Amino acid sequence: MTTGARPPALTFKVIGSCSTTKARVGVMSLPHQDVDTPVFMPVGTKGTIKGLLPQQLEALNCQIILGNTYHLGTKPGVEILKKAGGLHKFMNWPRALLTDSGGFQMVSLLELAEITEDGVNFKSPYDGSECMLTPEHSTEIQNAIGADIMMQLDDVVHSTTTGPRVEEAMHRTTRWLDRCLGAHSRNDDQTIFPIVQGGLDPDLRKQSALQHIERNSRGFAIGGLSGGESKDDFWKMVHLSTDLLPKDKPRYCMGVGFAEDLVVCCALGVDMYDCVFPTRTARFGCALIDEGQINLKNVTFETDCRPIDSECRCTTCKRYTRAYLHSIVTTETVACQLVSVHNIAYQMRLMQRIRSSILEDTYPNFVRSFMKRKYTDGNYPQWIVDALNAVGVKLE
Repeated sequence: MTTGARPPALTFKVIGSCSTTKARVGVMSLPHQDVDTPVFMPVGTKGTIKGLLPQQLEALNCQIILGNTYHLGTKPGVEILKKAGGLHKFMNWPRALLTDSGGFQMVSLLELAEITEDGVNFKSPYDGSECMLTPEHSTEIQNAIGADIMMQLDDVVHSTTTGPRVEEAMHRTTRWLDRCLGAHSRNDDQTIFPIVQGGLDPDLRKQSALQHIERNSRGFAIGGLSGGESKDDFWKMVHLSTDLLPKDKPRYCMGVGFAEDLVVCCALGVDMYDCVFPTRTARFGCALIDEGQINLKNVTFETDCRPIDSECRCTTCKRYTRAYLHSIVTTETVACQLVSVHNIAYQMRLMQRIRSSILEDTYPNFVRSFMKRKYTDGNYPQWIVDALNAVGVKLE
């Protein structure tokens, strides 16, 4: 009896596209799950989405979540992850996983990091011990984690940085990419995404994208954004990058999670997103709706017996009122779970609405309706107007 060849670790098929914008719908087939794109990935930095069980994420139709290589490599560490058979088994998550490389910690933990050509030397935030995170070590940790998608270790600089450091980081990122690819021991069931860098310099962005395309990877990421740069700079770098990156491969814009950003970036041709925002803001008592977010701590919700969102079918909105949530947010731990359930459900439903409208070729109408609902006075931020104009959508 013969068996068929093992399928590739990642295949991507575009099944529909917008006739006006660059938005498209695809299916990304991974070893643990087929993922519908555009997709938002909740962030489970240390192998857990704060406040939620893996089973709850499955019930919310999350197909892929994100973990953090630096933190997981520090605790529980490579040996325990190997003994457990990878993070999927360790955290009891049967669906797809993506791991970042640890590179972002060069910015978020900069005071603990020393960057050289070899890699990044960190002081542990847990016990002060030193750890050298090289491209090879980052890849080793991610091979042990067993994530379906792995990110290369990149040299990350703050998004508002200018001058020679940006070009240095861009070229080093390409050199580190080659080292990651050389160290990758599980190419048959894990995929490395290169990360386009170059700061806010269009020429450097173009150089980075073209260099990485030569490596013929199965997917690509747009990095170094969503770090405090102006939105006008942000959308232009995204637009430039998606124009350059292959149309037949998934494009992942790292660190994006605000609803209006997701809507705009889908129009610009992005397929994948992640952000801690939905669960982090839930812990502060804020719930997401199309109009923005509502702060449930506000006294105006003390007697409000409506659900967070009458259009949402999550268990929180089915069973609990704004008044009840107002009485427990930021004081009772269960409130974090209840609001997080809703906020993740909101993100999932937003992406489903985006996909449906693209498949129906009505995405420009969806965008206009969404923006009108969010900005009821019609006073749209100029960056949104300009970004959408660039792909043929005029807001009314």
